[in-house]
Amino acid sequence: MDLAQYIDHTLLKPTATSLDIINLCSEAKQHQFYAVCVNGCFVALAQKQLMGSGVKLAAVIGFPLGAMSTASKVAEAKNCVENGADEIDMVINIGWLKEGLYDSITSEIASIKEAIQGKVLKVIIETCFLNEEEKSRACKLIIAAKADFVKTSTGFGTGGATLGDVELIKNTVKGLAAIKASGGIKDKTTALRYIEMGVSRIGTSSGIAIVN
Repeated sequence: MDLAQYIDHTLLKPTATSLDIINLCSEAKQHQFYAVCVNGCFVALAQKQLMGSGVKLAAVIGFPLGAMSTASKVAEAKNCVENGADEIDMVINIGWLKEGLYDSITSEIASIKEAIQGKVLKVIIETCFLNEEEKSRACKLIIAAKADFVKTSTGFGTGGATLGDVELIKNTVKGLAAIKASGGIKDKTTALRYIEMGVSRIGTSSGIAIVN
């Protein structure tokens, strides 16, 4: 197993500078991580740094709250793709989920998927704010909207990925979407446990520690 190929090497801190992003990309190329994951303002810079390396570029949108308008999320996603993003990690509208506005959620996800024209779409459900029924419902909406991944967490909520949440997601999606575990994954043992459960991608700022 090439563990590095499961890792989205991530830097989303509000204090991140251009130099930090250049270093992130350099580390990703050195260790041949699957992708880097950055905020939208750094997509063009990261794309330039990663050019020709084989490392993919993911960008977050609607991050970290998910409460922006659909039009804002769509515009943000389009901008990131235009600047070189290969993948988009969007945050679901958590308030809509709790309110039962399921059609609005499905429509929003589908609109973003359409806007990015075949690029990979990961949908963050922020499991720490949801009960079991809400987690399951969110997964079903993501499948209905034809997104590619269910992603557990932003890393900015009250908690990150858990083995229990990944098991629930796996049992709900039944192979119809891939799973990305993120938030609080800092060591190789934990990463391997998630991969053994069927996770396709690990979002972490601790990628180097995990592969070493």
